[in-house]
Amino acid sequence: MASTTTLKLPGELKARIVEAAKASGKSPHAFMIEALNNHVRLAEMRRSFINDAVASAAEVNANGKVYTMEDIQAYILALTAGKAAKRPKPITLDDDYSH
Repeated sequence: MASTTTLKLPGELKARIVEAAKASGKSPHAFMIEALNNHVRLAEMRRSFINDAVASAAEVNANGKVYTMEDIQAYILALTAGKAAKRPKPITLDDDYSH
């Protein structure tokens, strides 16, 4: 069910929206709905990415095990080339790790 929201737009922005909507073959209303939907989706994806990063950091902090980018890249490239690939071994982070 749709609900009504009123937005007070600066005149210059409203004119830009009208022009962009016209160029894309949409009404200003449809253009704004699409723009808002896209922006909300991006915000949700950003939040999900941050949550995943926080969870990943917590996992690394809990066990200290990680894989080097070089090992993972070599493994993936070998697999995609159809070659036998040895699974990378995790390394344990320590205070001196500077790879």
